[in-house]
Amino acid sequence: MEIQLSRDVIESPFVNEVLGEAKSLVNNCYQCRKCAAGCPVAYEMDYTPAEIMHAVRLGQKDLVLGSKTIWICAACKTCSTRCPQDVEIVKIMDAARRVALREGIKPKVPEAAAFYRSALFTVKNFGRLYEIGLIGRLKLATRDFFKDIGLGLTMFRKGKLSLLPSGWRRGFRVRTILNRIKNEEGAI
Repeated sequence: MEIQLSRDVIESPFVNEVLGEAKSLVNNCYQCRKCAAGCPVAYEMDYTPAEIMHAVRLGQKDLVLGSKTIWICAACKTCSTRCPQDVEIVKIMDAARRVALREGIKPKVPEAAAFYRSALFTVKNFGRLYEIGLIGRLKLATRDFFKDIGLGLTMFRKGKLSLLPSGWRRGFRVRTILNRIKNEEGAI
């Protein structure tokens, strides 16, 4: 899908790369800020989703790729749901993360990048999110072994965490699907 830029979007390789990969028209954003008002993690961001959308439109590559916002985005789609112009903000955040990784820009929030990698690993290998596996990989990646241990023990005692993954046989089917996507699109 070819993204056509309007005259209020700066023509630059960065803008073309992000918008082409996201396949969403950021120039439809008229800065109503409903995305920022509804975002459940906006309090942790250095720039609101609306500010990131504006920065993408202006081609401010360093600001966008160097922000915490693209890494903190929980991809919950609250912003996209609230957007009166149907801008796919989550897709633009994902595209910005991929561009940053391709260009070797270190994540402003390394724990978030480690979480994404750990979650994808467990889904690929177990066919679903395996919480104990996710926690183990995340703790190894961040070297933060004892943070939240009390919460983890409480969850385990209440039966909210299982030692063994359920439905692990689905992992092979999911892995096959993800490998086919990777081969066809170069994704994941």
